[in-house]
Amino acid sequence: MGGLLRAAATVSGLTLVSRILGFGRDVIIAGVLGAGTGADAFFVAFKLPNLFRRLFAEGAFHAAFVPIFSGLLEGEGRVAARRFAERALALLVWTLLAITLVMEIVMPWAVPVLAPGFTDTAGKLALTADLARITFPYLLFIAVVALLSGMLQGVGRFAAAAAAPILLNVVLIAAALTLPALGMAPAFALAWGVAAAGVVQFLWLLAHTVRAGFPVRLPRPRLTARSRTLVRRVGPGAVGAGVYQINIVADTIFASLVGEGAVSWLYYADRITQLPLGVVGTAVGLALLPMLSRQLKAGQEAGAMDSQNRAAEFALLLTIPAMGALMVVPAPVIGVLFERGAFGAGDTAATAGALMAFALGLPAYVAVKVLAPGFFARGDTRTPVIMASLGFTANIGLNLALMGPLGHVGIALATSLAQWLNAGTLAMVLARRGFLRVDARLKSRAWRIAAATLGMAAGLWGGRRALAPLFDAGPWAGAGGLAALVLGGILVYAALARLAGAATLGELKAAMRRSGGGTDAGGGETRP
Repeated sequence: MGGLLRAAATVSGLTLVSRILGFGRDVIIAGVLGAGTGADAFFVAFKLPNLFRRLFAEGAFHAAFVPIFSGLLEGEGRVAARRFAERALALLVWTLLAITLVMEIVMPWAVPVLAPGFTDTAGKLALTADLARITFPYLLFIAVVALLSGMLQGVGRFAAAAAAPILLNVVLIAAALTLPALGMAPAFALAWGVAAAGVVQFLWLLAHTVRAGFPVRLPRPRLTARSRTLVRRVGPGAVGAGVYQINIVADTIFASLVGEGAVSWLYYADRITQLPLGVVGTAVGLALLPMLSRQLKAGQEAGAMDSQNRAAEFALLLTIPAMGALMVVPAPVIGVLFERGAFGAGDTAATAGALMAFALGLPAYVAVKVLAPGFFARGDTRTPVIMASLGFTANIGLNLALMGPLGHVGIALATSLAQWLNAGTLAMVLARRGFLRVDARLKSRAWRIAAATLGMAAGLWGGRRALAPLFDAGPWAGAGGLAALVLGGILVYAALARLAGAATLGELKAAMRRSGGGTDAGGGETRP
């Protein structure tokens, strides 16, 4: 448990820095682009390489690569693990190089598939295609970054990989502040920033793998026995990741049909939810997978079960209150962070509605991150595909049912409900196979966390009403009001959680150090 929390704390702390910088990035983007044509075009262009990134790198490839790499380290040593990583690198690079070249050619035809509603605005599709051609090479570099990150995680070094998104935000902020001043259109400045960030992140991780004693070369691609095992495991995982990414594509398509600004409202709302998702869910998931892989390789089934329970407990301790806070005070969060420049009061109201809907799914998003390693560590990449397919089907149906009466908020709500279905089915299958048993400690603490969250939400609701004049008195007064709500929410939740027995004093102190506060969020690239 100590090793898991130390690793999760390392990832969480650096992810928090990335999210804070990401907030700065998104505040700048909102001020420069607002939620109009340029913003919609850039966000779709940014989504495109990230869609393929999650499909081939962070999704299926990462889930298949890390258990094999960690198992080789445990069983055969560093030389065998490094040789396997080099073969995997060759397969990844040459595959994605071919995809990148093809996409550069077909981009004018690919963009209308992703955003058919853009045809209603003159020049919007052409602008999006131009931006996507600039951003798409990011895929190649960031995919290699994902592999190098998996190597470092396999040897227990989490800091360098967790810090990589910080570089993305720094480069994007620099591009947004400097290139427009030199005469470049803001949307193009950000697109070039994305491309440059991929190169910077690659160089950063490459240096750290060398420092860790894992210098890698790029051999010619060759299918060894272990490479074939990797490909077999990637196959089902790629389908599963593809299902998830089709969900994102479907949401983008539906949002483009809702009307001008919908893509951007959903983007800004999603960035807020990425703080608890990244700081808690992604951090725990990344730390849990190599740990479970090593425990299962060593035959420590009981230890693996305990690790998964403690990971779930830690995740609930932070994500349940985050959900409650974001559902109670969405408008102050959006208004203080984004309402300036081209981003107006109407955009704040529209984005706040989407934020409430996304927040409802936060515990489910994080639960998936905790549960999926239970399959991946056992070499099972097929079952999550089936569960993801069920979620995809539900998401499409819910989108069609909800976007009519609720517009873009219905799209966000459909995403959250589909994630709850995905998390529930993953937990059910793990339990039926005997790989997941919720222990007495987790059962006891779950309801106590929920009770403390309800008390905190009531306090935030009253605080929001009392501080309402501050949010109408200008940006600095609004920022002070939001800071008071965040600090008050943290203190109330900490006190109630302690009184209810949801966590010990030491656990609360550690959780607050890792979380850095509940409602304040923003992001490195987790889900663009």
